[in-house]
Amino acid sequence: MASGPLTGFRIVDLSRVLSGPIATTLLADQGADVIKVEPLNGDLIRAMGGSGLSGTFVSANRGKRSIALDLHTEHGIDVVKKLVANADVFIQNFRPGAASGMGLGYEVLREINPRLVYVSVSGFGEEGPYAHKRVYDPVIQALSGMADIQASSENDRPRLMRTVIPDKTTGLTVAQAITAALLSRERTGEGQAVDVAMLDALVSFLWPEGLVGLTFVGNEANVKRGQRTRDLIYQTKDGYITAGALSNREWEGMCRALDKPEWLTDERFSTPRARGMNGALRLELTAEVLATNTSAYWLERLDAEEVPCAPVLSRPEVIEHEQIKVNGTVTEYDHPHLGRIRQPRPAAKFAATPPATEQVAPLLGEHTRAVLTEAGYDEATIETLITDGVAIASE
Repeated sequence: MASGPLTGFRIVDLSRVLSGPIATTLLADQGADVIKVEPLNGDLIRAMGGSGLSGTFVSANRGKRSIALDLHTEHGIDVVKKLVANADVFIQNFRPGAASGMGLGYEVLREINPRLVYVSVSGFGEEGPYAHKRVYDPVIQALSGMADIQASSENDRPRLMRTVIPDKTTGLTVAQAITAALLSRERTGEGQAVDVAMLDALVSFLWPEGLVGLTFVGNEANVKRGQRTRDLIYQTKDGYITAGALSNREWEGMCRALDKPEWLTDERFSTPRARGMNGALRLELTAEVLATNTSAYWLERLDAEEVPCAPVLSRPEVIEHEQIKVNGTVTEYDHPHLGRIRQPRPAAKFAATPPATEQVAPLLGEHTRAVLTEAGYDEATIETLITDGVAIASE
């Protein structure tokens, strides 16, 4: 049974792959009833697993109900319109203009349900030279400046982040936008259209740090490729740690932990600005010291001086870390088709309306009959839709 602060809200979700599904999974985690409308061959990421329930699909679609429809047919489109009549949110991430061409544009659905929040997710926006291009995560990393930031120096090549930051950032942005639009609707009684472009979401995400050099007009020529300093991963005698000191107090603690009191009176490191200007040298010298002993040795000394630090964990080590366990960040439960699985619990904790955590990702068309029944179709019509290939049901 769904629970959480969004219990009672219904979302008709035509989005596929990651950016849209990640957004609606967050809302399902918080109690929303998300009806995932899939093509007859299913969301593309189902095929990443042999059972039709790949790890990526499970993570990006847990807690949803699946109905499989042929949206190339008039009857399939009619089913979506019937679902929208009693929905709070409609979301799609087709290329601009595609939903309208199918008869599912905002103007059409608003006539059916004036309170509807209609969400369009795109790669580049509704207009412009890239609007109708196909898009995947690396394209957005390239256009947003993220790949440029990952270069290790001005002379290094641009590099991709090895995780789909644009898709996930867009998902977070879309989920927040949906809840904001629902709050507005509660105040005004009116729905609205919401457009989110992956490119816009990532540029906004990067700006406060990665693109901050572009803040002052006229400074563009000083924004060079890559970072001016190495990253904050240090090799020790037996592994890797991270440690950083921003404030004067933290820097003083680091100097004590590393037995380098002479750095405290070195003009190159005496202020946060000086440490920033001489960052490459500062980090190089820090790395030389940290390489002389074990991770445990340095972490104990740095912790004693209240310097922010941590071991660099392998991915399997993450789920075994004591802080992850204390937080209950990752949960285990039995999936009816996959056996024992792990998933992160919803990150936000709600004291009065705690969300359910054991949410199951659906088989393709697992809820077709139930959803059609709720939409007002009688049993004979449902059977006709299935027999005619307009819908499929897996149960």
